[in-house]
Amino acid sequence: MARVPAAVVAASGLVGGYGLARWTKKRPLGGVALAAAGAVAAKEWQEKAGPTAAVALSGAYVAAFAGSHVLAKKIGAWPSVFAVAGGVALASWAVVDRRG
Repeated sequence: MARVPAAVVAASGLVGGYGLARWTKKRPLGGVALAAAGAVAAKEWQEKAGPTAAVALSGAYVAAFAGSHVLAKKIGAWPSVFAVAGGVALASWAVVDRRG
């Protein structure tokens, strides 16, 4: 079975976590989805690129989550979430998934 690229997992965690929190009106539920996807992505980053890359990309994932709140005040919630998810996905692809 083909593995889902870590870039897709990370971006899905950011988008899915926000969507779940918004649609259910239960922020902790969105946080669980965000954390679960982040853990899966971090495991993939660790296995494919090592601990340094995993720590750096995990930091980017958390920074993207936090930064989306600030960015949302300027461009709106959904555009912000999609922007940071795209940034994390691009970073993950460049560091890990591009290698194949």
